[in-house]
Amino acid sequence: MIFSGEPATCIYLLLLAVACQALSGLPLLFRRGSAQAQRLSAALLAAASLAGLSGALIALLSPSIATVTIASGLPFGPFEAGVDPLSGFFLLPMFIVTGCAALYGVAYWPAALHAGNCGKLTFFLGLLAASLTTLLIAKSTILFLLAWEVMAFAAYFALTTEDEKPQVREAGTLYLITAHLGALALFAMFSLLKGETGEWLFPAAGTLSAQTGPAAAIFLTAILGFGLKAGCMPLHIWLPSAHANAPSHISAILSGIVLKTGIYGMMRVFSAFSDPPLWWGGTVLVLGLVSGVLGVAFAIAQHDIKRLLAYHSIENIGIIMMGIGIALIGESQGNPALTALGVAGALLHVVNHALFKALLFLSAGSVIHATGTREIDLMGGVARRLPYTALFFLAGAVAICGLPPLNGFVSELMIYLGSFTAISSTGGLSGMFPALTAPVLALVGGLAVACFVKVFGIAFLGAPRSEEHAGGHEAPGGMLAPMGVLALCCTLIGVAPGLLAKPLNNALSVYRSSLSGEWIENLVPFTWVSALAAGLITAALLAAYLLQRRATRLPVGSGPTWGCGYLRPTSAMQYTASSFGATLVSWFKIVLRPEVHREEVTGLFPERARFASHVPETVLERIYLPFLEYLFEKALPVRRLQHGKLNIYIFYTFITLVVLLALTSR
Repeated sequence: MIFSGEPATCIYLLLLAVACQALSGLPLLFRRGSAQAQRLSAALLAAASLAGLSGALIALLSPSIATVTIASGLPFGPFEAGVDPLSGFFLLPMFIVTGCAALYGVAYWPAALHAGNCGKLTFFLGLLAASLTTLLIAKSTILFLLAWEVMAFAAYFALTTEDEKPQVREAGTLYLITAHLGALALFAMFSLLKGETGEWLFPAAGTLSAQTGPAAAIFLTAILGFGLKAGCMPLHIWLPSAHANAPSHISAILSGIVLKTGIYGMMRVFSAFSDPPLWWGGTVLVLGLVSGVLGVAFAIAQHDIKRLLAYHSIENIGIIMMGIGIALIGESQGNPALTALGVAGALLHVVNHALFKALLFLSAGSVIHATGTREIDLMGGVARRLPYTALFFLAGAVAICGLPPLNGFVSELMIYLGSFTAISSTGGLSGMFPALTAPVLALVGGLAVACFVKVFGIAFLGAPRSEEHAGGHEAPGGMLAPMGVLALCCTLIGVAPGLLAKPLNNALSVYRSSLSGEWIENLVPFTWVSALAAGLITAALLAAYLLQRRATRLPVGSGPTWGCGYLRPTSAMQYTASSFGATLVSWFKIVLRPEVHREEVTGLFPERARFASHVPETVLERIYLPFLEYLFEKALPVRRLQHGKLNIYIFYTFITLVVLLALTSR
């Protein structure tokens, strides 16, 4: 093992974090169902997060690159790992979210009550965290692929913790299929990359030309392989079911971190090319625009709170890809300001989305823990019983909608500024694409506000809608504390975004050396953003104080809620998720294809009527599955080659090897 570069301290800290993460699941394997062993596992993951955060911060604040080379004994050469400000930006939220998820899981999934599967969950949670860290520091493409595959399997076993449920097994199988398809695309991409560079390492930034056929193939395979993991439309098919059926703290990691490995791979590969053509940026930007709009449209139509949050992950991946698309268009036009705003906006939104989406999933887990259901229409009045959880969910909702004074506003502002910069400085087709970003982003933000007004109003306000789900109590401190940490991080970035100016500048210089310097401070009004955030928080606190003071002086009384003329109002008269979003769903019905089940009221003395609506996973159920069924039918003759006899399979392998040797010898 050879260390090089300065400062090497961050590599030591990150390797220590990987070791603690990988070992964190062992105590529960040896002491099944032990609460002490579970707490020890959580402590190891928390210690790993603290060590890793220290290493990531050193990398973010220092432009130096520290590396370590490990002899592998493989024909691909030694493994090389290293950390720079670009990878540091992805490591930062990874350690925060995995640490918070580990602490949350002790109270949410206690070993004493889940002795049968808690050991499995904890082991693969630690392995997932270790593979994520390894993947983000890998400089060798083979080490990256090994960590990528370990991450895929660890995520599969973690999300299928409750594998006795058929829907969980189906979600896990779909995830595993798409993960392997993405890996096949990456095998092709890294092989092409090796052909261009002559070595199994990520190329340095700006060292390859994009004006070649292999470069176009590398770009397309990267979009396919990394896009399947990131969950951009229409490659998102595994995401809604996996996020919905995993334990809530695993959903937080899947959405907040695992999706971002696809974004990291795209940015790392795209940065290697110095002159990307316009169609590269246009392709990424269109995928981002489609993912943003359709992601939030599908979210509005959902009744399952975790599936709703999953579709918002697709929306936010779309926002990140908008930033990457703007950056690529800026590079193709030689516009460094456009490139800087696009890259910085995408990177900051990676951090922001990881924080507020993890906060929302943990808050949703607290609600599910209390009510015993994921269906929004069976909830109601949750805020009275879970006031702190309601407050944290509201903070996450404000952040994900891109509203000040929280962090989502800052990163979306950068992407807005990139769009405005393109409008003012770039003409023709290259200016039209980024110009579309501003109105589409505004539409996405407005729809996101409508969606979370629906969720908060139906689930947290009003009266309980179902007696069997009307109980529950506030989450214990072990679940509230991680939510508080995430909410605090969202607030800190929203109030003081200037703290991230230097790390962003350092990451920009790694992505493209021509962007070294104090770019972000000159392009983004951090001072005004901080003043706006501080003013809004001060005004909110002052209004709350005045209202509370006035309320203490007024007489307190109670009475029934006004029934709008009905003498016997019931909870069934409240808005439902379907009724609240019906108008918005109708706007996108061409894509969403909503299914309505209605029993009409007939006769003088009608029987009990019923109305229900459902929005299918259109891309999966209406496109992919019919296409696969068609392929299966047409491939029946080929299946005759599958005799189930080992000697026949060995013969097939021998013939294949002979053909390959003949082709390569030429």
